[in-house]
Amino acid sequence: MNLTTISQAILTMTSLEISELVESRHDHVRISIERLAERKVITLPPAREVSNTGLGPKTITVYELCKRDSYIVVAQLSPEFTARLVDRWQELENKNTPAVPKTMAQALRLAADQAEQIEAQQLQLEQQKPAVEFVDRFVEAKSAKCFREVAKILGLKEREFIAELAADKVIFKQGSNWLPMADHQHSGRFVVKTGEANGHAFIQCRFTPDGIAWVAKRYSKAA
Repeated sequence: MNLTTISQAILTMTSLEISELVESRHDHVRISIERLAERKVITLPPAREVSNTGLGPKTITVYELCKRDSYIVVAQLSPEFTARLVDRWQELENKNTPAVPKTMAQALRLAADQAEQIEAQQLQLEQQKPAVEFVDRFVEAKSAKCFREVAKILGLKEREFIAELAADKVIFKQGSNWLPMADHQHSGRFVVKTGEANGHAFIQCRFTPDGIAWVAKRYSKAA
């Protein structure tokens, strides 16, 4: 029987395991899962392909159920097998419990492994910290900003920044104005303002806060 560990905390049981526990055909178990999901009694669980050791296709599709949903499925299929399911979950959870070190050497090795894991996590956080701080510092802007303002935020020269956006087909030139491509405007990254000043009509393209967040991740040299 297979056991899947998610984030070393959440265990799942496959629909194939359940079919073996309740002595039912796997396709019947899958149908029961899908019907329960349609009725919103459970959430349709993720599926994956596994090798088929029996007759038929080389692989079969199995669902991976959490503990709660496995109980619901078994109660629907064969309530008399609930005790067997309880025993199986206890077996799986006991296997997933870290072994207690029996010697000083094992205890030291376990402590060293945990220290290495913590150090690696801290290093990853430190590496991500500049980019996170950068986005937090500038993306909280409540108002839309022009190309010059955003280029300054990113530590870029305005002309180079505009050239990169144009090369990446984020913006295009219409007359003397730079405007966003349709997909980028529809995504909410830009707002296009029109108006009149001193008797002349104008069009102005500005970045929204979401647009600033997007370009900060893609083009920033200050991060």
